[in-house]
Formats: sequence, C-alpha cells, structure tokens
Amino acid sequence: MQLVINTYGSYLQKNGDCFKVKTDEKVFEISCKKVSSILISTAAYITTDAIKMAMENNIDIVFIDEHGNPYGRVWHSKLGSTTLIRRRQFEIAETEGGLNLALEWVKTKFGNQIGMLQRLRQTRPHKSAEITLYIDKLQNALNGLDALSGTIEECRGSIMGMEGSGGRIYFEALSSLMPDRFKFNGRSRNPAKDEFNALLNYSYGVLYSKVEKACIIAGLDPYVGFIHTDHYNKKSLVFDLIENYRIWADEVVVNLFASRKAKVEHFDKIPNGLTLNKEGKAVLLTDFNSFMDESIRYRGRNIKRDNIIQFDCHRIANDLIK
Repeated sequence: MQLVINTYGSYLQKNGDCFKVKTDEKVFEISCKKVSSILISTAAYITTDAIKMAMENNIDIVFIDEHGNPYGRVWHSKLGSTTLIRRRQFEIAETEGGLNLALEWVKTKFGNQIGMLQRLRQTRPHKSAEITLYIDKLQNALNGLDALSGTIEECRGSIMGMEGSGGRIYFEALSSLMPDRFKFNGRSRNPAKDEFNALLNYSYGVLYSKVEKACIIAGLDPYVGFIHTDHYNKKSLVFDLIENYRIWADEVVVNLFASRKAKVEHFDKIPNGLTLNKEGKAVLLTDFNSFMDESIRYRGRNIKRDNIIQFDCHRIANDLIK
C-alpha cells in the first residue's frame, strides 16, 4: 500500500519495524512490510531513522507539490540492474526498434481511450451515437500510425501530431459526458482551469512517480526516452511510458464525477485556476489507490494494476538485452 501524508505538520518516525505517523488529530502505526511507497504532499517532518528504514525496505519517499507533480524523491543509490540496459536504450533509440517501441506505447494509449469510451457508451445509451462518432475518429487516428516507418527521429513529429489530435478528440468526448456544472474545455495543466483537470493533473502526478520508480527498479534510465526528446533534467522515458497507464487516472476521475463524489468544495481558487484542497486530495487518493490495488487479467495472468507498471518495465528491460 501507499502511505499518504497530506496533513500539514505531520510527523513521520520509526518505531520498531513500523512507521509511526503523528498529526494533531491522531497517531497511528503501520508495518514497513505493508508499505510500498510514501507520498508526502504537504509540509511534514520525517526522521532520518524513518528514511533509513524506508531505504532498507526498498520503499521510496516521494514529495509532490500542490498540483500532484513529484518534485523530489528519496531512493537508495544502487542501480536497478546492469548498465547494459542503459547502453541498449541509447542504441535502440536510433533504430527501427526504437520506433516500434514508441508506436507500441502510443497504440496502447489510443486503444485504452477507445476502450474507455466503449465502456462509457454501454452505460449511456442515450448518447450512444455521439460517443460512437468520437470512437470512430480515435480509431482513424490509431490506424494512421500503421503508415509510419523508419526511425523515431524521422517520425517523432508525426507521432506527436497524431497523439495531440487524438487527445483533443478524447477529452472533448469526456467533457460531453460530464454533468453540465463540470464540463471543461480541453486539457489545462498547471494551474488547472476547471475541476476535472485539477483532479486529472493530481492523478497523473501520482502515476508519474510510480512509473519513475518502476524504471529505476528495472534498470531503465528514466532520462533516455524515445518519443519525448532529451532535455536537461527531463525524465523523457517516464513521459513515454506513462502514456500506457494514463487511462487508469482517467477512469478514476470520470467515476468520481459519475458517482457524485467530486464536489465543488473539494477545490480552492488560486490565481488563474483551481487546485485540489486537502479534502479533495483525500477523496481522490482513496479511490485511486483502491483502483490501483485491484487485480485484473493482464498478459495471461492476474496482476494488480499497481504491479503492472513494474511488470512492463522489467519486460522492456529484458527485451533490450536479449
């Protein structure tokens, strides 16, 4: 499970084999064996003993800002695996193999979005025709990827153009299905212009930290991407791989609105936009962590969504060094 610290002034310390959390309202303990990661989203105190226990048990400590973006993490200093994996990342990026990997991820993203709209169509028969039009447009975008060949450098612009067009279609479809009070005009990042994007941005931030961790454990270099270009201090591979899993955040957020759990009072106004407040973060993270803890059928096995990211990163790393 993920231990979430989102109460201002919380105190995290070690007590035997447990993490002990103190707030003004309560004190509780949890065994380090039950914790997979620690997420700190507010001003908090943490002892070096707690940090050491986390490192000894491969528990990363992630710090995220008010928008859900990770701005730092504490992780042990060992490489995830052989440096051969990192060398192969550099090499394959210049070949058709790199393009094939990139296309696999973008096709998965489009397929996930189409599947999401198909599920929403089943529960909204009165909007079936409208949703079908969006599905057809996304399918056309997906089919267009089959025409690409060569290297990622030659096709990067086309891929990102198709991906952007597909994203606009997809989010227009989702907005059309929102209650009138929560309809939105496309994606807005930081700050979010509306409630939907505030929830989505925060969810993506938490998901981003999970993908980065999976890369590190598998021995992949988070900075060596394929679709996203290399820039100083930009974790390009994380931006590439997260496209496979954004659908989980999308589904959680859509369900929050569909079940009427998302409420206006969960958001605070900030200059030029909105942000999730403490109550909103608690509602989102409760549902998001429960969703990630569910087991689904994936590649012939039953596996928790939270473990699929690690499973995929190990698969990619192993394929690189075959």
